[in-house]
Amino acid sequence: MSNTEQPPFPTQEADRLFAREQPRQDFRFDASVARVFPDMIRRSVPGYTTIIPMIEVITEQYAQPGSHCYDLGCSLGASTLAMRHGLPESGCTLVGVDNSEAMIERCRHHIALDDHPLPVELRCEDILETTIQDASVTTLNFTLQFVPPAQRPELLARIAGATRPGGVLILSEKIRFERPQEQEVQTRLHHEFKRANGYSDLEISQKRSALEQVLIPETLSGHRERLEEAGFRDVMVWYQCFNFVSMLAFKPA
Repeated sequence: MSNTEQPPFPTQEADRLFAREQPRQDFRFDASVARVFPDMIRRSVPGYTTIIPMIEVITEQYAQPGSHCYDLGCSLGASTLAMRHGLPESGCTLVGVDNSEAMIERCRHHIALDDHPLPVELRCEDILETTIQDASVTTLNFTLQFVPPAQRPELLARIAGATRPGGVLILSEKIRFERPQEQEVQTRLHHEFKRANGYSDLEISQKRSALEQVLIPETLSGHRERLEEAGFRDVMVWYQCFNFVSMLAFKPA
């Protein structure tokens, strides 16, 4: 296990996608985003470089021999690689799924460069349609927030139904808060985090506009309720920084 909080990939092309004024359009995980994604997520998501190595730790603790482990919405493969290094030599099958061909292409490249013997099955598929079976660890790392809210319960129910007793779902999300004052404070702090990482007010504003119809955050209580309705228990937050959290949801043994 690598005990580090360094970025999962060396910083590649700098994220300047929203540096110039442009017409509003919805955010897409296309080739332009894939090129700058390591820099974008490092500078946009507080705690990301802590969450990734901890996914390795959690996988090591809860992966069951002979089971499947899934990274749903794997993007460039940061959490996939973390899971890979956390899996014991126990015949586990590791599967990464993403519906962006540009992301899967770069993910395949990163996996090929990683010095680890465990094979990784990559699928360029919609996570709402991909087959999930006999799982012990599943990761949704800032993925569920991009799924239409009406389709989230069915996805979580499928994951819970396919998870072995004692298995776990790792769910990382941007959340919103029930109290307006708390929402305002947490949003402002998040924007200050971005400014501290070199983003301009124009970049922050334009990206927020591009995401507002695509990334739909929910409250922590809403996540807990739906996870329990899906069949998980003992839903707990293990990490939070501003309006970003990561949770563990367990399948009853």
